[in-house]
Amino acid sequence: MEEVKVIGFWASPYVYRVTWALNLKGVEYEYQEEDVFNKSDLLLQYNPVHKKVPVFVHGGKRIAESTVILEYIEETWPQNPLLPTDPHARAMARFWTKFGDDKKPDFFGFFKSAGEEQIKAAKEAQECLKILEEHGLEDKKFFDGDKIGMTDLSLGWLAFWLEAMEGAAGVQVLDVNSFPRLHAWIRNLKEVPVIKENHPDQTRLLAYFKWLREMYTKPATT
Repeated sequence: MEEVKVIGFWASPYVYRVTWALNLKGVEYEYQEEDVFNKSDLLLQYNPVHKKVPVFVHGGKRIAESTVILEYIEETWPQNPLLPTDPHARAMARFWTKFGDDKKPDFFGFFKSAGEEQIKAAKEAQECLKILEEHGLEDKKFFDGDKIGMTDLSLGWLAFWLEAMEGAAGVQVLDVNSFPRLHAWIRNLKEVPVIKENHPDQTRLLAYFKWLREMYTKPATT
C-alpha cells in the first residue's frame, strides 16, 4: 500500500477536514504534527507556494489546500462517497463548500476586532450563518442530505472552533434561538463516530484562541 501522510496542526479545522475524510473512507494514514509558528524545512519543501497546512502526501506525491485534497481523496478512494451521485447535488455541495471558504473574512471578523467594529463584524457573521441555515442546510439532516458529506466536513469548524472563538472574543454569534437548524446540524455532526472520536479538546482550543485573539487585538507599538 502506498504511503499516505497528513502534515497538520492540531488546531487547524482545515486539517480535520482531511483526517475526517480519510477516517470516513477507512484509509490508514500517518499524521505528522507541524509547528506553524516555526515552520519546518519539510513543510516549506512540501508546500513552497502557500507554506501552510494541511499537506497531503500519497505515494510520494504532495497536494496542498484542503478542498483540493478532499476532491483527491474522493476520486482516489470512492468507497463511502463524500459527494452525492446526482450531478446537481454534487454541484450544490461544491457551491456551499466554496461559499464557506469564500466567506472566511466575514465569519471570522468578530474574532479579530473589538468595540463597534466587533459588533458590526458579528452581524456580518450572522448574516452568513443565516444564508447557510436558510439556503444551504434548509430542513436536511446534513448539508448534503441524510448522510455526512464534503460540505459538512468543510463547515465542521462551526461545531467546535466557532464556540471557542466566541468564548475567546466574548461574543455569541450562533445562538440557538436564531439558528435552530444549524444547532440541530451540529448535534447530528457530533454524533457521527469519526467526528465524535476525533476533534480538538475544547479547553485547549479555547486557551489557544484567547492567546491568538490577544495577538490580533494587541495595540500596535511604534
